Amino acid sequence: MAEIIDGKAIAEKVREDARIRADELKRKGIIPCLAVILAGEDPASLSYVTGKEKALAEAGMESRDLRLSESVSEAELLSLISTLNADPKVHGILVQLPLPRHIDSDRIITAIDPAKDVDGFHPVSVGNLVLGKKGFIPCTPNGVVFLLKEMKIKTSGAHAVILGRSSIVGKPLANLLIQKGINATVTICHTGTPDFSIYTRQADILIAAAGSPGLVKGNMIKPGAAVIDVGVNRVADAAKKSGFRLRGDVDFESACETAGWITPVPGGVGPMTIAMLMLNVVEAASK
Repeated sequence: MAEIIDGKAIAEKVREDARIRADELKRKGIIPCLAVILAGEDPASLSYVTGKEKALAEAGMESRDLRLSESVSEAELLSLISTLNADPKVHGILVQLPLPRHIDSDRIITAIDPAKDVDGFHPVSVGNLVLGKKGFIPCTPNGVVFLLKEMKIKTSGAHAVILGRSSIVGKPLANLLIQKGINATVTICHTGTPDFSIYTRQADILIAAAGSPGLVKGNMIKPGAAVIDVGVNRVADAAKKSGFRLRGDVDFESACETAGWITPVPGGVGPMTIAMLMLNVVEAASK
């Protein structure tokens, strides 16, 4: 049976570190502040934003809750970001994705001052990661690597297979895993890969970030591999008050029979994403 990686407990340690660093800054008269922009009423986005704001409060940081209507114009959003860029009391800016369809997300993200890009999505942040320079690392990929280190899972020389090539997880995670000091050999599988199970069965570290519930079965996993499930999918469940339950990209029950380590959903990667965001906000305020 696989050892279950308790992302919630590990994230608590990270958040406590962020709180201690925030306290040190406050003694110097600096209150770390994150401006969170949410356009529209998407239920999942509302839930994510609420979780981030709660974590900020618990860490003693300030959150500017900026809720906008679904019909907000791109020009209005760009103007708001310009104002936040110029505000010295705002250290980080986070635009919750996805944005309404009439808004160009790339243009909005590029408008954020790279020094306040705590999500790590700005082209400057992406370039720094690719080049191995210091900069903000996207929170989910950073959280995944932190989990591997915390669990003392060997990355140097390991074959890491990533399912998914998104700009939020797959691509930055691949770039992070090949950095010196981590030294994994990385394969990325995507919708153009004819049979991804050929590669998953070779993986010492398997990261599922495809957005497809239960995609990875136990027989697709190398015995003893570390399985990191980034997927957060809502599936209908009449037994739940909400009418749905969360399920990862990995079939947890069958995977547990083969894997050496595994993250659950929920309680695995999700808490780490918010924890790493807290560290990025503190880092932005420190600079």
